[in-house]
Amino acid sequence: MQTTEPHAAEQPTLTDAQWTRLVAFGEGEDVEPGDYAFRSGDRDYDLVLVDTARLEIVRDSLWWIGETVLSHLGPRTFAGELGLLNGQGAFLSARVTEAGRIVRISRTALRKIMSEDDELCDLLLRALWLRRESLRKGPAALTLKLVGAANSKDFQALRRFAERLDLVYSAAEVDLDDHADLAKHKIVVDDLPMAYIQGEPLLRATPGLVADRLGLSYQGDADEVVDLVVIGGGPAGLAAAIYGASEGLSTVLLDAVAPGGQAAATSRIENFLGFPFGVSGEDLIGQASLQALKFGVRVYAPCEAVDLQSTDDGLEITLTDGRIIHARTAIVTSGAAYRRLPLDRWDDFEGAGIYYAATQLELRRVVDSPVVVVGGANSAGQAALFLSAAGCPVRLVVRGTDLSGRMSAYLVDRLLEDARVDVLTGANVTALEGASSLERVRIDAVGDVDARGLFCFIGAEPATAWLSDLDRDVDGFLRTGTDIPEDALPSPWRSLGREPLPFETSIPRVFAAGDVRRGSMKRVAAAVGEGSSAVASVHRALAG
Repeated sequence: MQTTEPHAAEQPTLTDAQWTRLVAFGEGEDVEPGDYAFRSGDRDYDLVLVDTARLEIVRDSLWWIGETVLSHLGPRTFAGELGLLNGQGAFLSARVTEAGRIVRISRTALRKIMSEDDELCDLLLRALWLRRESLRKGPAALTLKLVGAANSKDFQALRRFAERLDLVYSAAEVDLDDHADLAKHKIVVDDLPMAYIQGEPLLRATPGLVADRLGLSYQGDADEVVDLVVIGGGPAGLAAAIYGASEGLSTVLLDAVAPGGQAAATSRIENFLGFPFGVSGEDLIGQASLQALKFGVRVYAPCEAVDLQSTDDGLEITLTDGRIIHARTAIVTSGAAYRRLPLDRWDDFEGAGIYYAATQLELRRVVDSPVVVVGGANSAGQAALFLSAAGCPVRLVVRGTDLSGRMSAYLVDRLLEDARVDVLTGANVTALEGASSLERVRIDAVGDVDARGLFCFIGAEPATAWLSDLDRDVDGFLRTGTDIPEDALPSPWRSLGREPLPFETSIPRVFAAGDVRRGSMKRVAAAVGEGSSAVASVHRALAG
């Protein structure tokens, strides 16, 4: 058995008044040495206050390694992890070492603390967040271990899911040509990618299967009706969910992949209000996701909606697995799907050299190697600068002849001043070459060039094909408010005696915000504004 040092930052000092208020939310229990306050794998566990007993936090033994004691907890401390706020199962165990009393605070009571006591809310949230950060690189990360081939797009999808949901995990890349090593670790190539969850293997793992095992799939009761379902977890969706929940609406946020949308793939956002030194999309979305949990938003991902129907008593949102969420209102913020270049072998190189994001995850695949960035808008410019700053020689391929046509002036100036960025306007990528991963790219303006990565930022198509009953424009974007033609409004509107509210679609109480909406600005700040503004219309619709 191994033992690690406890992390003091995870256990704030509580005053008498704070402790008394906190204990009042729970139920006391006497415990003996060897008892478990909760165990790894428990789907539903409590925040445990340590009153007079003593506990130790344990990463349980796995089939390849013994247990590790992560910390010891004495009186006036608490055991629990950030996943408590989102329904995630326990991945560590809390074991009693000295007899005494503990106090259990249920998840329902914890959400009540978060909404009713600002001081305790901030204290607990900061401690839980610091605890998550300290666990990320320690032995606790072995409780979720992802294994796959380095160039496998399925393996990369798993890692992106884990990082977007801020899970504590570790990843191991395997060499498919090293048969002896594969045999030593009992790995069968056809079973990859794999996920070890509490030491139990999950073969041919997908984000959806891992989410199910971790308790992150939708778990609502059949007769539950929520006030607001937000479909899509980009900036617009997160803003809508946060504003809705903070104003008392029971709120569910769904995302087909993980919260973040295209913003999470942006390496640096420099013109977002309040961040004079810029902020990565990953960091911005991470803080917004934490804020959503603070206000009690129930976040489920990957969780894809495939149908939305209006009924006599509300809305029904159907998920891919057939489960139905009943809601009073919905805001569609499903964004758009990445566009691809029409090139041979594109599918072969997706995740193995072709990327739709430029973050630390992709950078690890191409560091110090030549890359090509395709696109003429801000996301492409930001990606080029990010990769260049990390040591990659960059060719920025822009189909148009004017770089400033769709890109902010400050980005244009910085790109033209960067010696490591070669800007090619009026150019196109015409071919891809490589064995198991991308090695070269053909650009019509210069010919074949070495490239270990091609970063594609050429826009996206609105994700609205599943919304056939909603009025859309010729490009598939959702019309809202006064933009909807009168002849596109179905009969239910006559009985309501009103016109569609701002951000309301052609179906009453169904709203749209962000990139999916016709006329949106396609900027992070605008998406945040639309998402929060849509909630104002939600309140008006519910009050009518």
